[in-house]
Amino acid sequence: YHALPPLTNSKGMPTGAVYGVANMIRKLLTDYQPERIAVVFDTKAKTFRHELFPEYKANRAVMPDELKVQIEPLHNIIRAMGIPLISVEGVE
Repeated sequence: YHALPPLTNSKGMPTGAVYGVANMIRKLLTDYQPERIAVVFDTKAKTFRHELFPEYKANRAVMPDELKVQIEPLHNIIRAMGIPLISVEGVE
């Protein structure tokens, strides 16, 4: 997301993260032809790290809205590619 220029679709919706991740996955599939693959996303839930270190991610900036609105479409594209999408609360 941060490595690409700000991309949008014809309706003005941000698409840079969707474009970047979809292309990275496609390249991985083409270059390595894996027998198995899955994509893992963090959830918003706290993890064991927060219990070990309460200040964990305390100084991290909140996710930009331009990225936030791309998460669900990205999940949908990954599933449409037939790739399992894994997100487990409390696991990072």
